[in-house]
Amino acid sequence: MRLLRSTAIVGVLTMGSRVLGLVREMLLAASLGAGVITDVFLTAFQFPNLFRRIFAEGAFNSAFIPLYAGKLESGEQDEAIRFARQVMSVLLTSMLVLVIAAQFLMPWLMYALGPGFVGEPGPFRLAVLLTQITMPYLMMMSLSAMLSGVLNSHGRFAVAAAAPVLLNLILIGILLFSPANGEQLALHLSIGISLSGVAQLVWLFAACRATGLRLSVSMPRMTPGVRRLITLGIPGAIAAGVTQINILVTSSIATIEEGAKSWLYFADRLYQLPLGVVGIAMGVVLLPALSARVRAGETQAASNAMNRALEISMALTLPAATALATIPVFIATGLYERNAFTSQDAVMVSQALVPFAIGLPAFVLIKVLSPGFFAREDTMTPMKFAAIGVAVNLALGLGLFFGPLGFAGLAIATAVAGWVNMGLLAITLSRRGLFEPDIRLLGKLPRIVLACAAMAAFLLVAEHYADALRIYLFDSTLLTLLVVCCGGLGVYGIAALVTGALRPSEVRGALKRS
Repeated sequence: MRLLRSTAIVGVLTMGSRVLGLVREMLLAASLGAGVITDVFLTAFQFPNLFRRIFAEGAFNSAFIPLYAGKLESGEQDEAIRFARQVMSVLLTSMLVLVIAAQFLMPWLMYALGPGFVGEPGPFRLAVLLTQITMPYLMMMSLSAMLSGVLNSHGRFAVAAAAPVLLNLILIGILLFSPANGEQLALHLSIGISLSGVAQLVWLFAACRATGLRLSVSMPRMTPGVRRLITLGIPGAIAAGVTQINILVTSSIATIEEGAKSWLYFADRLYQLPLGVVGIAMGVVLLPALSARVRAGETQAASNAMNRALEISMALTLPAATALATIPVFIATGLYERNAFTSQDAVMVSQALVPFAIGLPAFVLIKVLSPGFFAREDTMTPMKFAAIGVAVNLALGLGLFFGPLGFAGLAIATAVAGWVNMGLLAITLSRRGLFEPDIRLLGKLPRIVLACAAMAAFLLVAEHYADALRIYLFDSTLLTLLVVCCGGLGVYGIAALVTGALRPSEVRGALKRS
């Protein structure tokens, strides 16, 4: 239950951040709509943000935490702090070099990041400028990820999980109070992104100091510990960040069609909410727990932790995926359709949302299964599977994008790649004897699916009567959507209790312990 309690804390904070992120996207859609300026801004935002997600949710969760936590568990706290200082120094130096190089190379990098802007002088120049402005965010987030890894290893999950809230608050403030619009608004938002990186770094550094961890920067040296981190971290970053790499690939291709990048992005943001709340929170908490059990030789306890993580994650993820796939147009309309964002844009977003929803369980399972390798300091195997997923995504995405499906084919390719990667992880863990689904998990999954089916039936009926319901809800599509979704959640909860997917004793126990 400690796993559930810690996951709940991280999940609540992550949910707060993701909800604020959704508010941010609603304001962005209303202010800029889905067009070339939005496509350009999203290119500038997504490239450094990709590294934030890979580092924060990948490299340091997969490589740094086992190494750092191992020193702590051996009673070598001074050695652990020394190791963290060495890593920080090397990381700062390497990221600084990368950011400076990117500033000079950005006009050429844009051929890969936004091929659709090539040949369009105005959008191309704006994309280069905005991406140069946001690049320092990459360095700040890399350092922030390392500090988050330190705090997570000391059980300070809440402080690290709260840091991304600062990004959302700053961007929401700009969207609400900036008098600018169009290109000028995109410029202000890009500046806000880099400023938020500074704010998050200061927040986490102060949290480390408050915890009694005196971290500082010195002359970078390639010590044996740092070399070991690099050996584990590079493949771990690629493996854990495969979903984000796939999104970057599809988003780059999407710039060829005006508006397609925006439609994919707004659909992506909707499934990122449950992915962040469940998958990432579960992965952050599960890895230190698994590392401790593996190091103690408690194989059965490690397998049990994996089973409970899968059970909890599917109980929370499958209903979210069901809702996104069942009423996609209603969701996109209620959240986004206002001002510059049209009803046609909402329909286009829904076309990408359905395949993303189908892939959502796989994306979450990747986050849960990968720690089974990372806890044993095996980052190469997940990296190989991630590479296969990227290849599948690229080949299938190109084929479908230039076929009859258009941009929706890119979302389909991402979902297929996610299931391929997840399947390879699960099969390999099973073949190595590192994980087997237990009777409890196998009994719960069909019941969760039945509860989701009941919820889907309710949502379809509720969507049919949504216009009549809206009359009583101040003619607000957003408020109507919230009422329908809350009703669907209630139906799922009742159905889960009736089918035995959830038991009253388990719910009471979890609430009591939380």
